[in-house]
Amino acid sequence: MNPATHSGRNSDNLGCTRCYGGRHHDYSVLKSILPVDKEWFKKFKVRLDLGFLGFAKDYVCRKVFIPIKKPKGKELTDEQREINTKQASERITVEHSIGGLKRYRILEDRLRLHNLNLYNDVLGVCAGLWNFSLNL
Repeated sequence: MNPATHSGRNSDNLGCTRCYGGRHHDYSVLKSILPVDKEWFKKFKVRLDLGFLGFAKDYVCRKVFIPIKKPKGKELTDEQREINTKQASERITVEHSIGGLKRYRILEDRLRLHNLNLYNDVLGVCAGLWNFSLNL
């Protein structure tokens, strides 16, 4: 089960969507939660990973930061690698938030909950605990 997570710039305000069982592409989940026809990100700079290719075409936002994908059979130039490294250093705070959530082992271990609503509630509590621990 995979939830989509989002975080603020300083690993604060970790939020999660409801979980989706099975295999779902991150970008497909985003489009199902936040339909393309509304301007959800108009006022924001958005930092994404390569799981969200096509975001810039579908959504309106101030600026989109997506790494440059390596061309098939070729290498990235030094300039492109530098751009990707800079973007990764900005995204790392979100990755740290996901790591904080994994401390509760909600995303790491296989949970034997067959009730998806209960799983979503437990995940929400874990995200709340992580947010609370940041404020201590």
